[in-house]
Amino acid sequence: MIKDIAHMCRSYRRFYQDQPIDPALLTDWVDTARITASSANAQPLRYRIFHRPQDCAELFPCLAWAGALPDWDGPQEGERPSAYIVVLRDQNVCLGERFTAWDEGIAAQTIMLAATEAGFGGCMIGSFKKESVARICGVAGEDSPLSPDLVLALGKPKEDVRLAEPRPDGSLKYYRDEEQVHYVPKRPLEDVLL
Repeated sequence: MIKDIAHMCRSYRRFYQDQPIDPALLTDWVDTARITASSANAQPLRYRIFHRPQDCAELFPCLAWAGALPDWDGPQEGERPSAYIVVLRDQNVCLGERFTAWDEGIAAQTIMLAATEAGFGGCMIGSFKKESVARICGVAGEDSPLSPDLVLALGKPKEDVRLAEPRPDGSLKYYRDEEQVHYVPKRPLEDVLL
């Protein structure tokens, strides 16, 4: 069961923008992440949910999309996420970069798995305009202990994402074919199991 959800939990970058996600569901996904493991139980993460179209539209231009697809500027109007969850670090309780990165990974993947289970999908975005996102989240300023570290773009997936074998040259870069099917090469089990 969890393996089936993990298999379906891909990085989606195009969505049915007109299909909103209930704010109560977004809150429940954050609550699910809240109860997961945290390094030394410090719990340094905070979350800001965006679901109103005008708020999503303000956040969208701050994000960079699909670094391995340099000719693609991101989803067009109508295919953009219908919600976002910004993961923020509270410097007052942060144990350091490494530990917080672990916590962020655990929390983000938990949210993505919960979204997948509910019939949605998303993409973890680490490349964004941090100062702009901090301002939009209401935490800008040198005296604020909160800083955005990760943006989770969420919505009803509008693209076909498939796992694939590594490319003949060994490349693991994701790619799209002529029909815009998105392929994500994965190493075979025998290459990762020592």
